[in-house]
Amino acid sequence: MASRVVMPKLSDTMEEGKILRWLKQEGDKVETGQTLAEVETDKATVEMEAYTNGVIRKLVASPGDTIKIGATIAVIGSPDEDISALLESAAPPPAAQARPVPTAMPIRATAPPQVVSHDAATNRALRASPLALRMAAEAGVDLNALQGSGPQGRVIKRDIEAAIAKASASQASAAPAQPVGDVQEIVLSSMRRTIAKRLVQSKAPVPHFYLTVDVAADRLWDAYRALREENYPISLNDVIIKASASALKRHPEVNASFAGDHVKQYSRVHIGLAVALEDGLITPVIRDADSKSLADIAEEVRELVDRARNRRLQPHEYTGATFSISNLGMMGIEEFSAIINPPEAAILAVGALREVPVVEGGQVKIGRRMKMTLSVDHRVADGAQGARFLATLKRMLENPLLIG
Repeated sequence: MASRVVMPKLSDTMEEGKILRWLKQEGDKVETGQTLAEVETDKATVEMEAYTNGVIRKLVASPGDTIKIGATIAVIGSPDEDISALLESAAPPPAAQARPVPTAMPIRATAPPQVVSHDAATNRALRASPLALRMAAEAGVDLNALQGSGPQGRVIKRDIEAAIAKASASQASAAPAQPVGDVQEIVLSSMRRTIAKRLVQSKAPVPHFYLTVDVAADRLWDAYRALREENYPISLNDVIIKASASALKRHPEVNASFAGDHVKQYSRVHIGLAVALEDGLITPVIRDADSKSLADIAEEVRELVDRARNRRLQPHEYTGATFSISNLGMMGIEEFSAIINPPEAAILAVGALREVPVVEGGQVKIGRRMKMTLSVDHRVADGAQGARFLATLKRMLENPLLIG
């Protein structure tokens, strides 16, 4: 029996998908589990599989089409089966007929014969010259608001010209300045549209507060350099992920999410790492980061980041984080605040490791410092709870042997 192939929901935030290319063509045989097409979601490029056996009878959607979830994109059936009914149900609704646009009434070339009108609100006669009446009608000037400068208060040409000039000046001052030069309109990608929607959902309703610490990173740097010299392929970011996961195990009130009438605290620590892409960002997830070694985290991060940049992450690889980290230090950013990624309750923003003059024992010397800012959902945790987590994380990074 013929069946429709619909656009599946391939991520928790997906509302539509874009057909990048069909891997099967009309007339091809398919079996359950075989890949039919590559679909671009709001997060990644995903291979879509067949859920039935048969022959591709019709490809309803073409490469490049953006399709809503649940909409038909193909029909699979037997070679000689009548699929007309399925195709009719899959066809888009006919476009609404364009309503006839009424023809604009021409502006009268001659002034109306009346040169005196009446203002009911003030019960006074309004006198105007025929030319002033025509100019007022064409420019949309309210004669009732004018004080004529002609004989007996008659509104004349210069009064209308003055009113038009005043209105133009008022509009110019109220209108926002327009950029000079050509304007390029860039269509938002599926990822960027989703980011725009989710950030509004996060920043507007979620009451953020921010806590910043300055980490003395001298020992951290020394430990990192020692590992690198021994050919351990790790980054400072890997160490921060491991330390954050260990601190979250000690402070589960931050490893949590808001759920309406209750708060969920998680026993497992899944760290989302923000990765910048050309048209947005994505957060691949290092699961159970607290129980993994630093070497395991480093290897997993390298693989996930590579897959993220090639848009090859699977949905389970970028969903389900309980806490996120965004590091812009490699771009020279010393300090910033990140927006929480719902339903998580917190995100850590990591700045650059920098050399600065520091005072120790009354002496000025060069030290390494790194600022980190924690954004917290105030519905889930308060300032003291966030501060305790950040203090634990700072202590671990300043004493790397405590990370475990």
